Amino acid sequence: MENQTNKPTNQQIIERNKTYSDATLRKVTDYVTGGQLHLPANYSAANALKAAMLTLDNVTDKKGNPALLVCNPNSIATALLDTVVQGLDPGKKQCYYIVYGNKLTMQRSYFGDIHLAKAKNPDIFDIYADVVYEADEFEYRKKRGRTEIVTHNQKLSNVDKNKIVAAYCTVEYRDGRENTTIMTMTEIRQAWSMSKANPFAESSTHSKFPAEMAMKTVIRKACKPLINAADDSTLVMNSIYRTSDEAVDSRLEAEIEENSSINDVDTNDPPVIIDVNPDTGEVIADIAGETPAGDDPY
Repeated sequence: MENQTNKPTNQQIIERNKTYSDATLRKVTDYVTGGQLHLPANYSAANALKAAMLTLDNVTDKKGNPALLVCNPNSIATALLDTVVQGLDPGKKQCYYIVYGNKLTMQRSYFGDIHLAKAKNPDIFDIYADVVYEADEFEYRKKRGRTEIVTHNQKLSNVDKNKIVAAYCTVEYRDGRENTTIMTMTEIRQAWSMSKANPFAESSTHSKFPAEMAMKTVIRKACKPLINAADDSTLVMNSIYRTSDEAVDSRLEAEIEENSSINDVDTNDPPVIIDVNPDTGEVIADIAGETPAGDDPY
């Protein structure tokens, strides 16, 4: 590998892009040919990999080093493979990539969760979310273990980011059935409090866009059981479980490695805090107050 003190040339990065993309595409082709993987008819693995490599061009570690040059080749190959095996498109913000130490991980966004839940269960017609404010007229009922929204009326004057009381995500099925997941704002804040990214700081994305972040959290919670319950190949389910657990494991390994060489850390480096909420699966990164590339507050 090149000396990391020297900035890599565009040609070097392009060559790595092609190497990883070609190798991943060959592996996917083998899986499809062998009957281990069935990709959706309208899904192009080649196009998804092109989008992934374009995304990776802008992914760096906390010191600004390109991910393609500092990350373990196996972790890069695995991240790309997970992208395609799960049928995700980075160009549509269905996933993003984060560097933990010398490892690259692929993490689904909430767009990716919705896409995967619908892909795994064709009976799902739509998945949508909303927030409830203090003065809203809101009523729900329980029916055979399912939660259904009976009424949600809202006036424009009710909308106040400081008066959110709950958020919900409704899964609508093609036969007319609905099932809603509801989280009170207290529950949502409890989920956020598990992050090290200080989501309650005034400058944080959670504080600036609490409605959007609350909806993200409840969407992730609603989609998680739908994805995990999918009757799919071992290859796909292993990929889903791996991407759920790998970020946590990689982060811990990176923290251990950094703490063991803390005297070598440049104190001028901007603080980078990356965390994964174990309940919702939400990946939260704070790089001088910013969220991960590809994961905007909407």
